[in-house]
Amino acid sequence: MKFTCNKEVLLKEISIAQEIIASKNAISILSNIFIEAKDKNLIIKSTDMKVFFKTKVPVNVIEEGSTTVYGDKFFGIVSTFPYDEIEFSQNDVTAVIKPTTQKKPEYKLKIIASEKYPEFPVSSSSFFEMPIKDFREMIQQSIFAVSDDETRYFLNGSYFEKEGEKINMVATDGRRLAFVGKTADKKINDFSGIIIPPKILNIILKRSGDEGLISISVNDKSMFINFASYQFSTILIEGNFPNYKKVIPEMQEFSLSVKREEMLGALRRVSLMVEKKSHRIFLGIAPGRIAVSSEESEIGTVDDEIPCKYDGKEMTIALNFRYLEEPFKTMTEDEIQILFTQVQKAITIKPVPEKDYLHVVMPMQT
Repeated sequence: MKFTCNKEVLLKEISIAQEIIASKNAISILSNIFIEAKDKNLIIKSTDMKVFFKTKVPVNVIEEGSTTVYGDKFFGIVSTFPYDEIEFSQNDVTAVIKPTTQKKPEYKLKIIASEKYPEFPVSSSSFFEMPIKDFREMIQQSIFAVSDDETRYFLNGSYFEKEGEKINMVATDGRRLAFVGKTADKKINDFSGIIIPPKILNIILKRSGDEGLISISVNDKSMFINFASYQFSTILIEGNFPNYKKVIPEMQEFSLSVKREEMLGALRRVSLMVEKKSHRIFLGIAPGRIAVSSEESEIGTVDDEIPCKYDGKEMTIALNFRYLEEPFKTMTEDEIQILFTQVQKAITIKPVPEKDYLHVVMPMQT
């Protein structure tokens, strides 16, 4: 195999491939990136056996062939390469990487035969499409609420379902919940709810743009996602996601609205004195204002205050600082609404005007 290509074009694709790889063992085939020069393109694959990635880029193919190279070193070589054009060639046991117009630098990298690379799964279900911008927004508004408690593995991913004319994505760690629902194309076939691991969602969020469509296929144990020149698939998390609808309050007695940037500013200031284990802060809610404060600690305490639109009774609600900050940081609207009933019952956070997502947070003991 022999080909030449532009450094930046190649670097973009192998950086995604390297992000998929979990193993850093040089003698493991799963530490390697699969490459195949064929029909004026370079096909690139990588996997950790849970997430699979495939793409192709145009290159100048001099001799067709395929191999696998140690991903960590290959990425390092390309990212520090001093010239714009790269020549890649191979013999039986070694890949040679050097400039097209110079003799040096010349890298010789050990390879493993491509025949040993794992087979990639193929979807047995039809694909449906949705705007990639909508899918990105669903990830952004929910992924931070995914639980990292491995004893509750069924909460270690985002729940994805088609419900009537909507597609929903939900994440929860048991103390907070994020819900997003987008209008679904009528052509989309019904599918049972699935639990998507966060790794593939984070990669899509990082690597996708806002233009175009994303194609999705769902099987019993796998999900397939295609956009642009990229093909991804992932093994799904098995288990029963809890009935999230029971967590979302139907009616709440009180409501206040606050400027998002003003609340974020208060949270940043109060965070300097927040106790690191509990992350507890207090919202002192009164007509026209919110007092934001930390609890007493060995370091000290802080009190701040911002205006709000509210004319109900006074009350103090204790919350995990991160559970309030993360939704506010993710939202983009200027004004945010907080709905509540009692100090020990769930609060709901929504944008003003209301959109297709919301966040539910359970208070802490005061």
